[in-house]
Amino acid sequence: MTFPARLAIASGLLALFASSVALAAYPERTVKLVVPYAAGGPTDTFARVLTEVWGKNLGATMIVENKSGAGTMLGTEFVAKSAPDGYTILLSTVAHSVNPSLHESLSYDPIKDFSSVGLAARAPLVLVVNNDLPAHTVTEFFDYLKSNPGKVNYASAGIGSAPHLGGALLNHIGKFQTIHVPYRGSAPAMADVIGGHAEFMIDSAPTGLAQVKAGTVRLLATTMKDRLPLTPDTPAIAEYLPGYEAYTWNAVLVPTGTPAEVIEQIRSALQKSLQDPALKEKANMMGLLLESEPNPADLDVFISAEIDKWRDVVKTSDMSKN
Repeated sequence: MTFPARLAIASGLLALFASSVALAAYPERTVKLVVPYAAGGPTDTFARVLTEVWGKNLGATMIVENKSGAGTMLGTEFVAKSAPDGYTILLSTVAHSVNPSLHESLSYDPIKDFSSVGLAARAPLVLVVNNDLPAHTVTEFFDYLKSNPGKVNYASAGIGSAPHLGGALLNHIGKFQTIHVPYRGSAPAMADVIGGHAEFMIDSAPTGLAQVKAGTVRLLATTMKDRLPLTPDTPAIAEYLPGYEAYTWNAVLVPTGTPAEVIEQIRSALQKSLQDPALKEKANMMGLLLESEPNPADLDVFISAEIDKWRDVVKTSDMSKN
């Protein structure tokens, strides 16, 4: 055997040894879960209860690091440009799939710059209306929208938020002409629905149902493809508008180049965590539907489909100029 050949074999064995040592050592320091929102919001709250269980199953200290700004793009860019070593993880939401359509250029590629770990949870929404609106069923509500084109307002937590997307999708599929009114958060948006300044809102299930229980707004429908276990007697919009499904979600992504073995360690610990009874109970109180088997391949397909879905909605709603 020639010297170059022996050298190549030795180099290969050295690289293999180094890789196995690195794998065996992971995780050897604190793992950061980056939330691209400010502290205190629903994604941040879920992240904090999740990391309590996830860190134990991963065998590491896990902390939540909030990097909010630019509609989640600041935190997302931070993770995209972090070392691909498994120590910086992104908890993304539906905004990850919408931003490519809302902005002409991004400082990162939502597909190429990330490797999928798995979908963690889905967060359903609910359609609520002002108590004085003359519509008590979904059919009556749709008839009202058709009879008042360009005159009905819907409130949201801001441009590109889940409530905004839910309303835009309603217009897109139903061919309605409702007017979007963005607010700085869900609380002021809901306040104006209650006050009658906006006729309806598609809000997160926990906050929307809390107002329904208080009697300040009326519940008409939910937004997942099927009815929610929490409200089995309330129809899904899809029962009247086939193809309609709107919700936000929490997916786990890492920088491209993260070793497959490390991704699997993260994924396996995540799956075990999502099956934890205590976490399930807390998630249920937050209105979240936890995934039972997070999978990288499934998440790849899911995010690509979400990008395509919201691209069409943004285009027809002119959302980027709202």
